[in-house]
Amino acid sequence: MSEHETLQAEDGHELDAYVARPAGEPIAGLVVIQEVFGVNAHVRSVADSYAKDGFLAVAPALFDRIERGVDLKYEGEDMQKAMTLARQVNMDNLLKDTAAAINYARSQTGKKTGIIGYCLGGSIAWLAASRLNVDAAVGYYGGYIAQYAAEQPKCPVMLHFGKKDTHISEESVEKIQSAHPEVPIYLYDAGHGFNCDARASYDLPSAKLARERSLAFLKENLD
Repeated sequence: MSEHETLQAEDGHELDAYVARPAGEPIAGLVVIQEVFGVNAHVRSVADSYAKDGFLAVAPALFDRIERGVDLKYEGEDMQKAMTLARQVNMDNLLKDTAAAINYARSQTGKKTGIIGYCLGGSIAWLAASRLNVDAAVGYYGGYIAQYAAEQPKCPVMLHFGKKDTHISEESVEKIQSAHPEVPIYLYDAGHGFNCDARASYDLPSAKLARERSLAFLKENLD
């Protein structure tokens, strides 16, 4: 079952969130953080899939401070608009809105809450692990993680990157691994966005393996 809820950040800002509920009692809360294309069909499908696995999945609309209802595709004018929106975001505000989603998920379940993010969301997941109150974090191809590699996660973290990612260099991944040898970092024979079946870069074997690893990790640390 899915629905839309209104969340409130600590500074009073109200934002939309797509909430996917499991059929039975949730095993934990899970915040699903968008790419730069908004809470689009793909992000909603990710939330739905984790709800089927037993999580209360919450996908906050992190672009609501700039423009409400952002739901973009992966080519043409939508791609250009996504890049424009991405340049306007403020990381502190993104984290405030992410914290609102974490608080909501925890209040709804009364249980542990994790976070999983993709692209921009992968970077937010990393920062949430060090700055916010989450119990586990998974980040997919977060381009800013290397920039914040000095931050120390306060919960278990798992990261996924593509070896063919033209946006994230091999040196960046090595920098993260060097700073955090305790963090499992998996590399796949794929490019940026390999988890998204709506992208040309989608790679089914990599997406399947990364999800299996992520699900096992989340269940281990949140159940």
